[in-house]
Amino acid sequence: MSKEIHDIPFRLNFEQQQKRAKDLLKQIKSNDEQSILRITKHLRKPPQNTDFTKDIKLSDCQFTIARELRLPSWTQLKTHIQNMAVTRHHLTKNPFLDADISTLHIRCGSDIQKRLPTAGLHGDFFEYSDPVCQGPLIKGEQQINARAEFLSNYVKLAGASVESIAAQLQADEEKLRHCAQQYQRVVLWFEHDIYDQLILARVLACFSAHKPPAILEIVSLNDYPGSTRFIGLGQLPPEALNMLWEKRVGITEHQLKLGHTVWDALCNSQPLKLNALLADKDIKQLPFMAAAINRYLQELPSIENGLGLCENLILQALAKKSFTAGKLFAYVTGTLEPTPWLGDIMFWHILKNLSNTAKPVIIIAGDEGDKDWHLKVVTLNQTGIEVLNKRSDWLRLNKGNQLFFRWNEAQNNVVQQ
Repeated sequence: MSKEIHDIPFRLNFEQQQKRAKDLLKQIKSNDEQSILRITKHLRKPPQNTDFTKDIKLSDCQFTIARELRLPSWTQLKTHIQNMAVTRHHLTKNPFLDADISTLHIRCGSDIQKRLPTAGLHGDFFEYSDPVCQGPLIKGEQQINARAEFLSNYVKLAGASVESIAAQLQADEEKLRHCAQQYQRVVLWFEHDIYDQLILARVLACFSAHKPPAILEIVSLNDYPGSTRFIGLGQLPPEALNMLWEKRVGITEHQLKLGHTVWDALCNSQPLKLNALLADKDIKQLPFMAAAINRYLQELPSIENGLGLCENLILQALAKKSFTAGKLFAYVTGTLEPTPWLGDIMFWHILKNLSNTAKPVIIIAGDEGDKDWHLKVVTLNQTGIEVLNKRSDWLRLNKGNQLFFRWNEAQNNVVQQ
């Protein structure tokens, strides 16, 4: 067994999984409590015997292993691993998959850029990655400048000016608008989280308003079999990207218009139009968009304590102990966040907002600059404890009694109070 196979959680090895199933059976027969909990969680019908561990078979353990790797059965796990291995073996032998016509791959980040050629995809690559899930969205001529001003807070360490950021944003917009004139086929690579889905809405809105490519397709998913949590396409090895290429689907004109509708709602100064889309059955035409909108709205101040969901998760983590900002990011996004979507710099921006107010809820040790931010220790203060326990409202502490749009989790909607 090669070291590479063990190091990549989305490149599984069948012999290794067979051994894991046998080890699980041994642990169950020895009445290991954790192993028993694992198998009872996944068995369709646990044995009726009082000491049911006597009736557990290897096939039950194999089924449990398959389900933990997010596949329906042991047979399908075996088939998946075989398909991945065959694809990986032929990566260097197959012709370029996208060489038949001029192709542009659009992704909201650079995480798969270097792997696409190894996967057999040699078309041009375009990173369109303005994180529209944070900061102001203003339709019209002022949007570029508003976004540049906001993003300048993200990239101070890189020394980028507002003017240079605005120029890059403008160049990206122009490229998006005119790519139909340069490429016969455009393929969008977007997963399910709010970062990807809201950028997807922007891309679809642009293609709806301007001429779309002759062939517009998408690779989109919310999970992939593996030994760790699926967060995004950047986790996947080249053979997985190769296989996903074969599962791409065409974007319909209706989906383009729906993307435009979502983008218009996002850019509205009031979140009520966006909230209304959650009840619109039509939103299902974009499979992951409703869940992304719902998670986006959860970042509005809660009616219970004036903090958004991510902010509340930060306080929950800090209630246990202090963290460095980098380890806090890893814990919140990797363990507590239901749908990971934040980048580390985006997370740091939230931490600064929680600490740089009249009534902060956290304390960040050290100077006020961004240098080595991930090493700074973050601690929950007494105000944070009060807000976390819903005895105080952070928004009212800092903004007074003016009205704000807030999120009502119990009713799953936006209210003004």
